Amino acid sequence: MFYDIAKRTIDLAGAILLLVVFSPLFIIIPILIKLDSGGPVFADTPRRVGKKEKPFKMYKFRSMIANAHEMLRKDPKFKKLLREYRKSSYKLKEDPRVTKIGKFLRSYSLDELPQVFNIIKGEMSLVGPRAYYPDELVHQQQVYPSAKKHVSKILTVKPGITGFWQVAGRSEVNFDKRVAMDASYVGKHSILEDVIIILKTPWAMISCKGAY
Repeated sequence: MFYDIAKRTIDLAGAILLLVVFSPLFIIIPILIKLDSGGPVFADTPRRVGKKEKPFKMYKFRSMIANAHEMLRKDPKFKKLLREYRKSSYKLKEDPRVTKIGKFLRSYSLDELPQVFNIIKGEMSLVGPRAYYPDELVHQQQVYPSAKKHVSKILTVKPGITGFWQVAGRSEVNFDKRVAMDASYVGKHSILEDVIIILKTPWAMISCKGAY
């Protein structure tokens, strides 16, 4: 009970602080996105899987061409890229769909800033497991059957903007290791662990380690 109350308090305080500190970027980034490419300011992606498998819309600044998610899965010209995407644990080092400004935003995780609104709505936490797409979860568990027990555990909590695997290895960590790390985090129920991860996050963002 104490953990839940303390975590929610930290989430709200952190989200409000981020809104205040980065408020200029919430004005500048949408302008840059519009100048760089046509399309919406926010990523037009499907809902993610949240706590207790409840789907939710994750807010992100658009860093790719419009309708990039759908095109990857249905456009024949992206067939080879889709195979590489799945083989690489749903991450690509070189993605032709990423825009010029999008590459910069993704390098420093600035595309994630709008997720503060997910925190305020109670759909996400500052610290937690990664939020996956439904098809990604299904496919990855087929590739890594041993990961199913870890997935079940991480879906008992809210996903986070940052987390244990992000500050440890970020995109360089494959799915099976990633969910194992997240499941280990979930089992700790530690506010101290949350604080440590939050303090490590700025360096992970600035260093761009594994960010793609």
